[in-house]
Amino acid sequence: MFAVIRTGGKQYKVASGDVIAVEKLAGNQGDKVEISDVLMVDSNPLVKGAKVLAEIVSQFRDSKVIIFKKRRRHNYRRKKGHRQYLTEIKITDIKA
Repeated sequence: MFAVIRTGGKQYKVASGDVIAVEKLAGNQGDKVEISDVLMVDSNPLVKGAKVLAEIVSQFRDSKVIIFKKRRRHNYRRKKGHRQYLTEIKITDIKA
């Protein structure tokens, strides 16, 4: 059994037992999370009352992304970095 969920503006296809990294969710390691924004369960779109239960495995930051801007012949250079906060969750159950 699989489900398609939406969290953090992205969609993920998950099954029971999967471990995925999503945009930061509130909570600490070991906390239970309930995701109610379920788009599809086993090729049945928009099932009413469907939920995905997950457990937070860890909170971490992704690798650095470098933003570099330059304009030719104008002595303009800007360098910035960004590290996104992520949450690693383990899918425990899918309730349809």
